[in-house]
Parts: sequence; structure tokens; C-alpha cells
Amino acid sequence: MPEQPVPAAYLRMPHVEKGMQIGLFGGSFNPPHAGHVLVADIALRRLALDQLWWMVTPGNPLKSTRELAPLGQRVERSEAITPNPRIKVTAFEAAYHIRYTADTLALVRARNPGVDFVWIMGADSLRDFHRWERWREIMLTFPIAVIDRPGATLSFLSSIVARTFDYARVDEADAPRLARMKAPAWTFIHGPRSTLSSTAIRNGHASGERR
Repeated sequence: MPEQPVPAAYLRMPHVEKGMQIGLFGGSFNPPHAGHVLVADIALRRLALDQLWWMVTPGNPLKSTRELAPLGQRVERSEAITPNPRIKVTAFEAAYHIRYTADTLALVRARNPGVDFVWIMGADSLRDFHRWERWREIMLTFPIAVIDRPGATLSFLSSIVARTFDYARVDEADAPRLARMKAPAWTFIHGPRSTLSSTAIRNGHASGERR
């Protein structure tokens, strides 16, 4: 069965205007689920975002691609569970053959002058963030919002990234201004947490520790 093609509209960056605050929420979304939507909704509200780019990645260098569903299918499923018009599903990284987040952020910054971006990640991802390609460069490109995840509320504090950039941590109360701040700047956002996990869903279970 041939791979489902990705519609051309999803291979372009969403339209933005100067002065906007945009959240960047990337992942394999394999499959996307209500836990992802919860993170997106929390980010939109707490960070006072105009848009959130739901960036479906072609693959993850730190994860096996053996069970990765076709990109077109993951885009279609993401669109189906994100009715909020401020959430923009996109797969533009595939069009630019981008593999690493550092390259994605560099491209986004170069193509969108005058727009304020903030990178969004789950607290569980922060634990392994130091394994990402050029992770220090990522921290210095855009501010970062770390959203609470089950089992990661306290353990994230011992992560290499949190300790290395402790001086750049911003109070959660200032989250609405985070996108306007100069990197490095990051905050931890508490809120409702979902135990849903893409891995568990693929394995036929309802919940799990990691997304």
C-alpha cells in the first residue's frame, strides 16, 4: 500500500504576522492523542499565544522509526483532533528535509522576522534534552516552555539542562511574556496532566509514562 501523500498546504509554514506570539510544539505524534491536545491548550492559554504550530516531524533521531506511521496519516489524525483554529497543523520540516530541531528553529527564525516564538515541550522530554543535537543552541534560539507531565514534575529539576540553565529560569507567573523574552529563558508550567501515551496506545494500552 503506497504511503499517503502529505497535502501541499501542510508542507508550508503557517501564515503569521509581525508582532504575533507563536508556540512551536513538535513531535512525531505517533499517534496524536488527547494528552497532546491538552499540552497545546495549556500552552495557548498560559503563554498568551496567537497561534500554536503543531509540527508533525518526519522522524525522531532518538527513536526507532520501525513503528512510525506514514507522515500523511499522522498529519491527518492530528488535524482531526485539533479543532481549535489557533492550532496550525504543519509538516513543513519534511519539505526542507530537516532532521534536527536546532535546524528547524534556525529556519523558522530566518523566515519570520518580527515574530516572537517559544518552543514547547513536555517535562518528560527535558530529562533527555541534553542528548538532542546542539541542545545548547536550541536553548539560545528561542525561549522554552516546559509543560508538566505525569511522573516528571520533580525529576525535571535534576536534568542536565535545568541545572545548566538554572540562571535563565523564569517565574511561571511571567509565562504570558515568555515569547517576548530574549533566549535563554525558560519556565515550567503546572496544570492538568494526562497519562495518555502514544507508545501505550500503539501497544494497545490506555496510558503510559511517556508520550
